[in-house]
Amino acid sequence: MTEQQRHIRGRLILIDALRGVAIAGVVIFHLVWDLDYAGLISPEVARHPIWLAFGRSLAGTFMVLVGVSLVLAHPAQVNWGCFIKRLLVIALAASAISVVTYLTFPQGFIFFGILHAIVAASLLGAMVLRAPAPIILLIGSAMIFAALSFDAPIFNSRWYAWLGFASQPPFSNDLVPIFPWVGLTLIGISFTKIALRYSMVERIAAHEWKGPVARMLAWLGRHSLPIYLIHQPILLALTLPFAKG
Repeated sequence: MTEQQRHIRGRLILIDALRGVAIAGVVIFHLVWDLDYAGLISPEVARHPIWLAFGRSLAGTFMVLVGVSLVLAHPAQVNWGCFIKRLLVIALAASAISVVTYLTFPQGFIFFGILHAIVAASLLGAMVLRAPAPIILLIGSAMIFAALSFDAPIFNSRWYAWLGFASQPPFSNDLVPIFPWVGLTLIGISFTKIALRYSMVERIAAHEWKGPVARMLAWLGRHSLPIYLIHQPILLALTLPFAKG
């Protein structure tokens, strides 16, 4: 294994920076939501379709990067010790989010949000990681197609809505069901495997952006989980004292 390959098996600044951009976007997205909740801005802003699409794009970015990171972190075989340790941390964080939001926003608590989806995507991704890239791409695409093509009222309750086939999903402050979102992770796995096969990742690593902005974004990306967990309490503490009515 070359020195360049050892670097790739560690971390790519580009991947951390993309995750950093995404978590910064999440903070901005939730700041607007909090300002709306506090009555400090017009409700049309936070609920505008374009703004909601921005939020969905951030979730999609995280889900794709889960797949990219899985391939780069486990290129030959899954290191189950490290994988399970990381997975347990995310699962505990997801559980904490569910409990806290149930206590604070019981009508719209997060029963299957982005962290729950990342846990599911990581498990399924690890299971198919050694499969050929075209097969993984086919499975991921089929998951997205299935979610866009089928829904039924039986999936409308919280007990089943996490699958992704609800015709009228229950209200939640963050709902990221398995179908179609985990499909994006599988697509991320597939394209990363192809990129490794054709040495595209090595070329990216050889010409990485390493300026101060890149380092700052990469730092945010490496600490995206704690930032995700603490940013909302901080934002609410800053906005709620100025709430109207």
